[in-house]
Amino acid sequence: MRRGRILIFVLLIVVVGLILGVVVLQQILQSRQPQQPASVEVYVAGQNIPQGGDITEAVLSTIKLPPEDVVDVMFTRDKLAQLVTNKVARFPLDQGVVITQSMIVDKSVAVSIAGPQWAALVPPGMTAITIPASRISLAGYGIADGAHVNVNGCFLFVDVDPAFQSKLPDNVGSLSGTGVVSDKLPVLSLSSGTAGGPQGRLELDPSLQQPYYLVPSEEQRPRPVCQLLLQDVVVLKTGDFTSVATSANQQAGGQQQQNQNTAAQAPDIVTLIVSPQDSITLSYLIYTNAKIELALRNPNDQSRQATEAATLQFLLSQYNIPVPAKLPYASEPRLDSLVEPASTPAPTGQ
Repeated sequence: MRRGRILIFVLLIVVVGLILGVVVLQQILQSRQPQQPASVEVYVAGQNIPQGGDITEAVLSTIKLPPEDVVDVMFTRDKLAQLVTNKVARFPLDQGVVITQSMIVDKSVAVSIAGPQWAALVPPGMTAITIPASRISLAGYGIADGAHVNVNGCFLFVDVDPAFQSKLPDNVGSLSGTGVVSDKLPVLSLSSGTAGGPQGRLELDPSLQQPYYLVPSEEQRPRPVCQLLLQDVVVLKTGDFTSVATSANQQAGGQQQQNQNTAAQAPDIVTLIVSPQDSITLSYLIYTNAKIELALRNPNDQSRQATEAATLQFLLSQYNIPVPAKLPYASEPRLDSLVEPASTPAPTGQ
């Protein structure tokens, strides 16, 4: 019995010794491990850095971040040499932005990033082209930067003389003094073209069985047609682009005033991102005075629709519009055009 107590006492001494040894060993190991810093300094842009601007210590600043928020792409104190050695900004950097490896590039390839900052927004293989715009063509100014639109075009067509390339009908002239001299060319005398009227056509009166000559009462009326030309086009910019150099040199107050003036001015141009072939098409439309309108669409809608061109014949058949019959009576007063009636203002409360 006495031996059992002694054995238990010895075991307790051994267990307590092991626990004390583990505690002492942990304290020794913790004392040898380097202390984790409370924060880490990372480099940020100390001022606005333009695209292609040199990265030097003069344009840099530092902020402190928790160690768990610091990633490898950031630049800390020990990576300063990598940041300032022959490096330039890949694109404009605003003051206070944490600089990462993707924001800088070696100066030896700086030529590849030359040009305005918005040029990088144009995907490879695409181009940006500017077309005129108005309140109607911009869907009541509901179209803004980054919008997805369809491009509609409307045209006027007329018949022309294939040889003269002038609008029909041709003007007629008269020949006088016609004749043929033996062994010589025919003798013709042509009167002035302005003396004759437009070319008409010969008709036969069904009642009198007498021919008569019809001439047009007015110039040829152009025939309008509208069609969907381009689908799901991205708007790069509405209105003018702002110069990067000018923006960088302006003071905060002047920049705010400029933004207010720009917002107050309605855009009269819009820049679209299109393929090179479509850019040529838009150039042709601009210089042939075609009317171009943009239709706003959902940016998540990538569908393509097959549409029919809108003409007078299409409208009559598609929407079942009848041509009014000629009746022996009519409304009074005479109506020659459709004018929207003026709206009457609502009466105000007493």
